Amino acid sequence: MIGAPGPSDSPYSNNNQQFFVTELIQKYTNEHSRFLPVKGTLIHYRKEGRGPNLLLLHGSFSSLHTFDEWTKILSKKFTVIRLDLPAFGLTGPMPNDQYNIPTYLRYIDCFLRMLKIEKVSIAGSSLGGWIAWEYALQFPKKVKKLILIDAAGFITDNQLPLPFRMAKTPFLNKVIKFVIRKSLLEDFVREVYFNKSKVTQELADRYYDLFTREGNPEAFLKMVNSRYKDNSNHLKDLKVPTLILWGKEDCWIPVANAYRFHEIIPTNDLIIYDLVGHLPMEEIPEDSALDVTSFLLG
Repeated sequence: MIGAPGPSDSPYSNNNQQFFVTELIQKYTNEHSRFLPVKGTLIHYRKEGRGPNLLLLHGSFSSLHTFDEWTKILSKKFTVIRLDLPAFGLTGPMPNDQYNIPTYLRYIDCFLRMLKIEKVSIAGSSLGGWIAWEYALQFPKKVKKLILIDAAGFITDNQLPLPFRMAKTPFLNKVIKFVIRKSLLEDFVREVYFNKSKVTQELADRYYDLFTREGNPEAFLKMVNSRYKDNSNHLKDLKVPTLILWGKEDCWIPVANAYRFHEIIPTNDLIIYDLVGHLPMEEIPEDSALDVTSFLLG
């Protein structure tokens, strides 16, 4: 376990990227930040608060910072653990470049074992929600409760958000570093918010800085173009109580998918937020955190 590195002991040492990554580490870590070596990758994570364990998993284009406001609220009653998933945030790419759900499950399981966490509730947003419910299926005895936030996992190419459709363009593999401009990332962030006024310049800058961390754009392409198996037919086998949270105005993953999860998962509660987009934990953190608290303590 490694504390937040300084300029002289950055965990990323390639000459071409050291300054850039070190600068990001200085900007986007705090006193709770730690780096844990997991399967050849230094995982950036934070562990805050006291109480029952709650693991938070972010989505694509994102980082553990998506849960900043939730953590301020939830850490008063829970031990909140959040991490930058491999290929995102300060964690960066995996050494084996295998970006698929089974690989993410192995990383999460190894991460939890290294922290000596035997049982945990998991909340996942978008891609993180997909990883969360697949983890609960594979390791039902390790998951106490499950929270799906505008979760992915129903594989339908015709419903892919614009960034994912772009990433499937072969030409983009060669030019992604030049295509991903700050203005484009800002457009993506504004797209996932219903209330555009909440998208500050600081928020847009953070999304851009962390998505363009050395190696992340290429890793994102590999992740999007990986082969995925649709395991949604196994959702009926989920054994853990589940809370489904969804922004009604989500333009990346339609609210219809919330009802699909609701119909298939045996034991679940569904909350749809009017006038909210893809990220309820960012757009309405107080209301959504209150619903999470009631569910976890109920």
